[in-house]
Amino acid sequence: MKKILLNLLFLFTAGLLTAQVDRSKMPEPGPAPKIELGETESFTLENGLKVFVVENHKLPRVAFSLIVDRDPIVEGSKAGYTQMAGDLLSKGTKSMSKDELNFAIDYIGARFFTSSQSVFASSLKKHQTKLLEIMSDVVKNSDFKEEELEKMKTQMISGLQTEKDDPDAIARKVRGVLLYGKDHPYGEIMTEETVKSVELSDAVNYYNTYFKPNISYLAVVGDITLKEAKPLIEKYFADWQKGDVPSHKYEMPKQPQATRIAFVNKPGAVQSVISVFNTIDLKRGSENVVKSNITNGILGGGFVSKLNLNLREAHSYTYGARSNISSDKLVGNFNASAKVRNEVTDSALTETLKELMNMRKGNITEDELKTIKNFTTGTFAIGLENAQTKARYATNIERYGMPKDYYSNYLKAVEAVTLEDVKSISTQYINPLNGFILVVGNQEEVADKIKQFSPTGSIEFYDAYGNSVEETTMRSAPKDVTAESVINSYIKAIGGQENLMKVKSLKQEMTIVMGAATFSGTSIHQQPNSFKSEMKMGEMVLQEQIYNGEKGRQTVQGQPSDMTEEQLAEMKIEANPFPELAYLSNKLALTLKGIDKRNDEDVYVVEISMPNDKSQTNYYSVKTGLKIIEEALQAGPGGSVLVESLYSEYKEVKGIKYPNVVVQSFGPQKLEMKVDKIEVNGKIDKGMFKL
Repeated sequence: MKKILLNLLFLFTAGLLTAQVDRSKMPEPGPAPKIELGETESFTLENGLKVFVVENHKLPRVAFSLIVDRDPIVEGSKAGYTQMAGDLLSKGTKSMSKDELNFAIDYIGARFFTSSQSVFASSLKKHQTKLLEIMSDVVKNSDFKEEELEKMKTQMISGLQTEKDDPDAIARKVRGVLLYGKDHPYGEIMTEETVKSVELSDAVNYYNTYFKPNISYLAVVGDITLKEAKPLIEKYFADWQKGDVPSHKYEMPKQPQATRIAFVNKPGAVQSVISVFNTIDLKRGSENVVKSNITNGILGGGFVSKLNLNLREAHSYTYGARSNISSDKLVGNFNASAKVRNEVTDSALTETLKELMNMRKGNITEDELKTIKNFTTGTFAIGLENAQTKARYATNIERYGMPKDYYSNYLKAVEAVTLEDVKSISTQYINPLNGFILVVGNQEEVADKIKQFSPTGSIEFYDAYGNSVEETTMRSAPKDVTAESVINSYIKAIGGQENLMKVKSLKQEMTIVMGAATFSGTSIHQQPNSFKSEMKMGEMVLQEQIYNGEKGRQTVQGQPSDMTEEQLAEMKIEANPFPELAYLSNKLALTLKGIDKRNDEDVYVVEISMPNDKSQTNYYSVKTGLKIIEEALQAGPGGSVLVESLYSEYKEVKGIKYPNVVVQSFGPQKLEMKVDKIEVNGKIDKGMFKL
C-alpha cells in the first residue's frame, strides 16, 4: 500500500509540474553554481611524500589514498608483473601474514585496496591510527610470497582464457596494438605465456624500485584536520626511504596517413564490434579537456548523444553506441564504438562516420550544447559527494600542474564552452581519415562489406592478440569426414557409445560464478527422458527446471510457468545426458560446415538443426574429437542474443569424460560453472520429476 501511495504521489506531483511549466521551451540555464571543495591544505615530508588534507566533517570517517606517480613501463615478455605486484601488496607484510592482515582490516571495519600504483584505506575516524599503522606497514614492509603469486597467476590465466572469445576484450586489446604498437606500454598485451613467465623476483624488484615516497602523493580526506593529520602521517611515513626512480620516455605514436581498416575474425559471431579511433595529444589538465568532455558528451557520451540517437534510436542497429575523448600525460585517444548485428555492420559504420564528420563540420545545435552542459553540471556536483573524488582532485592539481582553482572553476569552464569550441575540438581530435576502423566479427558475413571503407579497397587481418595474419576462410573437411562421423568421433572420445548407454542417471553438482556473485547448481538426468536443474544462492532457489518427457515447468525467483512447445522441443534433446546421442537417435539434420580455427585449435564446425526450427553450431577438436564450443541464438528482451558455451578440463568418471568447466556468455554477461561432484547411476527419487 505504501508503495502505491508513493507512486500516486509521484504522478500527482508530476501532473502539477506539467501544468505549471511550459515544456515546449528549453529552460534557460542559470549561472554556474559555486563549487565548495572544502578546505585543502598540504605539506611535504622530508622524504618527498606530498600530502594533501581535505576536510569533510559531515561523517565521522577518514580515507587515505596513496598514488605512486611513476612513468608507464614496458613489461615485454613478462606483461602482467606490475599488476601482480600491486595485488601482492595486500597479501601480507613482514610482520603480518595474509590472514592476520585481513583480520586486522576486518576488525576495524575498514576498506582496503591495493594496485600497482596505489593503496587506498578508509575507516571510521576512531580507527584512523590503527588504519594508518596497517597502511604504512603494507607500503613499507610488504612481503611477497611464492604461493600467493602462483594463486594469482592461476586466476589471471583463467581470466585470460575467458577473454579469448570475448569480442569486446579482443577489440580492446587489438585497438591498443594498432594505436600504440606492442613496444609501447599502452599497446602490449598480457597473455598466458607472459603471465606464466613472471617470477617472484619481478614483483619484488618492481616494488623495491618504484614504491618510493619522493614520487608519491597521499590524499587525506574526511573528518580530520591538518593539525591532526600531520603528526600521524609523520609518525607512520617519515621513515619511508626515498630513492632514485627510473624515468621512461616514449615517442608520440604516428597516425596513419589514410584510414586503415583492421579485421579480427570471430567465427560464428552474429554481431560485430565496430570501433573508429585515433591517437591524440591531449594532456591531463589542459584547457582543452573541459571542451573535449562537452564535445564527447554531444557525440557519444550518453543516451541522448548523436551516436546513440542515430544507431540505437533511429536505426535499431545496436543497444548502445558510445565514444570517448581521453586525455593522458603520454598520449590520449579518441574512440567511437558499438556492437551491431552482422547484416548492418557496414550501415552502422556509415552512420558512425557520418556523425563524426558532422561534428568536424560543426553541425551542432545550441539545444545539444545546453543539454550536455546541464548533464555535466549535475554529474560533477554528485561526484563531489564522494570523498575519493575530492582526494583525486587535490592530487591531480599537483600531479599535472593544474591551476589551484581548476576544479573550483570547473563549471564556469563548462558554461563558457561555445559551439565554435566544439567544432574546433572535433576538428583537432576526431580524425577518422587519419585513424583506424576495427571490426571484430564473422569474416564470412562481414569482411567483404567493410572493404568499401578502405582507401585502397583492402583490409588488414589480425588475430585476437594483435598479430598480423593472412586472410583466412573456413577450409573444406576431408572427403571421408562427415557431420555424422564427427559426432561419432566425439562419442568415442568421451568413452564410446556402449559406456554412454550404461548411464541411467547422472547428477552433477557445481559452483557457478557470475561477476562478484557465487551460486550453487545441480543438474539431474534420469533415463529415458527426465531432467531437473536448480540454481541456488545459499538455501534460496533462484531458478528451477523440471521436465518429465512430456511436460515441463520452469520457476524463476518463485514464479512458475509451463514450458512452451518450443522449449519442450529443446528439452527433448537436453534431457539426454549426452546430447550427441540424441542428435543421432532423433535423426536431426547435421551439416559439416568445414574446418575452422578456434582458441588456436583446428575444429570441425557442425551445424545442428534442432526440433524447434532453430539451429546451433558445435565445434569439435580435430585433434582430440572433444567438443570445445557450442553456440546458439536465444531470444532476449532486446532481440536475439548469441549464447556461447566453452567446454574444458574434461575428466574421466567411470570410463566417461565430462567437461568440468563450462564458461557461458550471453550478450555482455558471462558465467563460469565448475563441476564439484559427478555421481553416475546413483539413487534418484523419481518423484522430483513430478509435475
